[in-house]
Amino acid sequence: MSVDGEVAEPGWEVDPDDDWGVAVIATVGRQLKLRREAVGMRAAEFGVAVGYGEDMVYKVEGGKRIPRQEYLNRADEILGAGGLISATWEDVKRVRYPKKVRELAKLEGQAVEIGVYECNIIAGLLQTPEHARTVISAAQPPYSPDDVERMVTARLARQSVFERDPAPSIHFVLEEAPLRRPIGGTMVWRRQLEHLLEVGRLHNVTLQVMPLNSEIHSGLDGRIEVLKFPDGTAVGRSDGAFNGRATSDPKQLRILELRYGTIRAQALSPRESLALIKQLLGET
Repeated sequence: MSVDGEVAEPGWEVDPDDDWGVAVIATVGRQLKLRREAVGMRAAEFGVAVGYGEDMVYKVEGGKRIPRQEYLNRADEILGAGGLISATWEDVKRVRYPKKVRELAKLEGQAVEIGVYECNIIAGLLQTPEHARTVISAAQPPYSPDDVERMVTARLARQSVFERDPAPSIHFVLEEAPLRRPIGGTMVWRRQLEHLLEVGRLHNVTLQVMPLNSEIHSGLDGRIEVLKFPDGTAVGRSDGAFNGRATSDPKQLRILELRYGTIRAQALSPRESLALIKQLLGET
């Protein structure tokens, strides 16, 4: 990529409100600078070697810019770091994910039980890349293309929860209406329904659908999520309770669990739910 393209591209700046992200990028930048100076290379000379401009080198070393993976790999080779610089990508790449998404992914990665009810959309953990991209791109005011990709990548990264071993118990309740909405067009919609069937058949996943003809239920205020951890603690959040903030208060958690339990009881059974998704798939 040209230097001008890299400078102009949004989404690789460090969020000043993200303390952890700022610390990571500052540490990586400082190490790059110390290693460059240790081998006697000027910033301009190093920039030519890695394929970036001198200004970009100063921004990366000053903790003002998130380095790309190829930048770190090339720097590792030039500075003879033996893989130590390349290894920093595991932390650097997470800085590109929004802080709230990182925090949510961390909790989901620790939970032994995950329960999610979605009122208006298909849960992020269940979205295909194309579906996620379409939904995120529809925001107003619109995100820049680079920010859209950054958010899509972060959303998909959370789905690694399905690959954990031992696997957590995961339960979803989705409304029927969003399943009928052809977001992204017929092919994207079809692929999303196929993906729901795939995930719904996993041994540790239970997928239920709240049918359109159901009467009023306790989830109409919005999303509910309850996460339970190995030590017996839990955290929950709901759009319609406690101002949408996460809570670990036992009394508030009991309220969320009661609401979630009644939603599950009113939804279609897992078998009926998968049958409904198959029916919708046949209508596409």
